[in-house]
Amino acid sequence: MSEEELDAFESDAELQLYREYRDVLPMFTYVVETERRFYLANQGEVTAQEEGWYELHLGDAWVWDVYRPGRFVQGVRVMTRRDFNIEELTRKDDLFGGGPN
Repeated sequence: MSEEELDAFESDAELQLYREYRDVLPMFTYVVETERRFYLANQGEVTAQEEGWYELHLGDAWVWDVYRPGRFVQGVRVMTRRDFNIEELTRKDDLFGGGPN
């Protein structure tokens, strides 16, 4: 496989991953970024551990990983001493109080 073919393959795989992300995003409540991965999840819990460690438990999750064949996972456990970001997604039906009453 030439370098050009490899670049084209990687570009195509990243585009497919982005499209999958766009399609599954409405199914999730949280976006979670760590130093190594990006997740979408519906459940999450953060626990401070000893010596500056944090433990993140995510349930019903999707993992952004172009090389992973199965991106939907039941549970994820992440241990980190680095920064992480957890953001709650706003659903369209949550805007402006969820519509007319």
